[in-house]
Amino acid sequence: MRWRGGRRSTRIEDRRGRPMRSRAFKGGIGTVVIALALSYFLGIDPSLLLQMQQGANPQVSTQPHQPNAREQEMADLVSVVLADTEDTWHAIFQQAGQRYEEPGLVLFTGAVQSACGSASAAMGPFYCPADRKIYIDLAFFEDLKQHHGAPGDFAQAYVIAHEVGHHVQNLLGTSNQVQTARQKLGKADANALSVKLELQADCYAGLWGNHADRSRQLLEAGDIEEALNAASAIGDDRLQKQAQGRVVPESFTHGSSEQRVHWFREGIRQGEVGACNTFDE
Repeated sequence: MRWRGGRRSTRIEDRRGRPMRSRAFKGGIGTVVIALALSYFLGIDPSLLLQMQQGANPQVSTQPHQPNAREQEMADLVSVVLADTEDTWHAIFQQAGQRYEEPGLVLFTGAVQSACGSASAAMGPFYCPADRKIYIDLAFFEDLKQHHGAPGDFAQAYVIAHEVGHHVQNLLGTSNQVQTARQKLGKADANALSVKLELQADCYAGLWGNHADRSRQLLEAGDIEEALNAASAIGDDRLQKQAQGRVVPESFTHGSSEQRVHWFREGIRQGEVGACNTFDE
């Protein structure tokens, strides 16, 4: 991926190495959405994550964070990818006669406090609609590479673009519509609706890749395969198999490996918002 030398986003907030301020856990839509987002990497019931989250008291170093060269490179990549998603979504919203409001992005280590509640880094990247910020511990990318066999800078870019996709859903009102609908459904049907929301974010990530390549020639040989590999690696079926030795489709919240690969591929192939209507499938 040709990202070096690209524009950096001004929307990065670096909280690495800072202690997490204690604050009461908030309920409502933020609680539900963060549970879904944090289950990204575990493939287990989000309600269990909420229980873990409320009971956890993670220890975070109070020493100033001194990133090594690898960490700084990953932080630079995050900033460039975020800036490029800004360019893409500004153009798309403008074409539709709308105004794109950029998300913030928080880099943290260990644990973090958001407007949606507190979270441990072990739970993975997430988007909080209450403060319109994406939260990422860069150690996630090393874990993606070392434990899930999904290396590469475009694999990392896919993760960032997926979370930006959730921000787009928030701006368009899709997230609220899904949350309202989920409250009227049983658990299995509610999970199925959450899967559609996540798959649309995967499609939006592919859409960004399409525009980034056509407008700015960011992609290199093998980049798309890196993203597809990452999408497959974090499918609910694969994560559940690794974590508990069995697959429970009715508990999926993000989609199977096959589904995630399919929708990212659709986004990058067509490059159109209309191609990402996962809810009619």
